[in-house]
Amino acid sequence: MAIAAFRMITLVAVAAMIGPSVQARDDGRYANSPLKGWFESLRSKGGGPCCADADGTALDDVDWDTSNGHYRVRLLGDWIEVPDDAVITEPNRVGRTMVWPYYVNGRAMIRCFMPGSMI
Repeated sequence: MAIAAFRMITLVAVAAMIGPSVQARDDGRYANSPLKGWFESLRSKGGGPCCADADGTALDDVDWDTSNGHYRVRLLGDWIEVPDDAVITEPNRVGRTMVWPYYVNGRAMIRCFMPGSMI
C-alpha cells in the first residue's frame, strides 16, 4: 500500500508542475510528504482503498463531467461512468480532480474518483 501512496504523491507533484493529465509513478521523492497519510487513508464509499492496487491520475476539466446525475471520466479516449460507490466524498486536499483506474482485459474500470475543487 505504501508504494501506491508514493505513486499518488508523485502524481500530485508532477501534475502541479506540468499541468496536463499524468499517470503517477513513484521514484521515492515524496516519501515524507505531508499528504502521504491522507492518500493512504482514501477509501471509496464501497470501503475499498483507493491507493492499493491502482495508480491515480489527475484529470483536466475537459476529461470529466456529469451525465444523468453521475460522474463520468475520459480515459484512453473513452467516456466511462463512475460507479456511485467509487466516489470519494471527503474534502479534496489537492484540488485536482483525480481518478484511480484499473484495467481488466484492456477495459478501464474505476476504483475511486475524487472531484476537484472546481476553482
